Amino acid sequence: MIATNKTSADWIAVEQAHTAHNYHPLPVVLEKASGIYAWDVEGKKYIDCLAAYSAVNQGHCHPKITEALIKQAQQLSLTSRAFYSRAFAAFTEYITDYFGFDRFLPANTGVEAVEAAMKLCRKWAYQVKGLAENKAKIIVCRNNFHGRTITVISASSDETARAEFGPFTPGFVQIPFNDVQALELALQDPDIAGFLVEPIQGEAGVIVPAEGYLKACAALCQKHNVLFIADEIQTGLGRTGRMLACDYENVKPDLLILGKALSGGMYPVSGVLGSDEVMLCFKPGEHGSTYGGNPLACVVSTAALEVIRKEDLSGNSERMGLVFRDALQKINHVSLRTIRGKGLMNAIEIEPSAGKSAWDVCLRMMELGVLAKPTHNDTIRLSPPLIIKEAEILQVVDVIKASLEA
Repeated sequence: MIATNKTSADWIAVEQAHTAHNYHPLPVVLEKASGIYAWDVEGKKYIDCLAAYSAVNQGHCHPKITEALIKQAQQLSLTSRAFYSRAFAAFTEYITDYFGFDRFLPANTGVEAVEAAMKLCRKWAYQVKGLAENKAKIIVCRNNFHGRTITVISASSDETARAEFGPFTPGFVQIPFNDVQALELALQDPDIAGFLVEPIQGEAGVIVPAEGYLKACAALCQKHNVLFIADEIQTGLGRTGRMLACDYENVKPDLLILGKALSGGMYPVSGVLGSDEVMLCFKPGEHGSTYGGNPLACVVSTAALEVIRKEDLSGNSERMGLVFRDALQKINHVSLRTIRGKGLMNAIEIEPSAGKSAWDVCLRMMELGVLAKPTHNDTIRLSPPLIIKEAEILQVVDVIKASLEA
């Protein structure tokens, strides 16, 4: 029998004793959450300013999504794709209409969807573009984050993610992010099949490219008959103030990768959207997933997407993001070096010479009731649920200011 009266320190010790140490969490043990708020095991209340890395755009335990989950779980939670499912058929029709694509390929986690997009890109390169087999290459950007499988870290420049995990998968060409000329030069290689890019680099520290970058990249890809693949796992679904970050420049990717908030944080759901020309390169037996497209995932995702649309979370993200950055700009402190972001995908960069690290500031924010997390050593990501209101935004800013001054 597991005791339920343990303290946060007790539970942290239990986890440290029984798990692989692949994360470095803040020292807070959460027990429940609702909307933008979370409570630890001692009952202390926090504003969640991370939203599970943008998986909880709709807010924790949204009643509409929870209701859909419970209802479907009592009816049919899992059937493999060995059989047809009414829930899956309805969802594919719904999501392709929602985003304006021909076909949808279901997956579970974000990195699984990235892997599927890479496979689709290579398959298309051989079957449609006519590249010689085993020659296809995919261009990626330095400092990208697309996940941590062997193939995906093969496309990464992050040595923490790569160290002692080789040998790596070949077939990737790295170029600088936000550099159209570098892409144009790389596209001179006739074996290029696709360009995989985050519209805003999240793990790198919320790096927002210059206006027009995505449009120029998409145009170059079209010119060279190369697939433009947008990883909108974190930037999509209202996070940046548009349904998709690509919408800011009216760019429609050849392959669109979604995940995280696709289920409102309720269930692992991800997938790839694309055209008939690309998606029909897959034949039965060439790709699959036991849980991908299961009925529970389908109804949860439908409810999650409906919430984004009906509650205008993209619009609220744009409005609150402007309030957020405007209020942050008014903080005058030597430790605050840079503020950047779009919508409610924001970051502040801490000046290390001022004597504080991003981790130090996050710990102080936690003490004052706001949860955020550093990326690298000097940047704090700020991505609350998209239902947050102006008074709550200003409360977060007050906590950031106090934490910098502490």
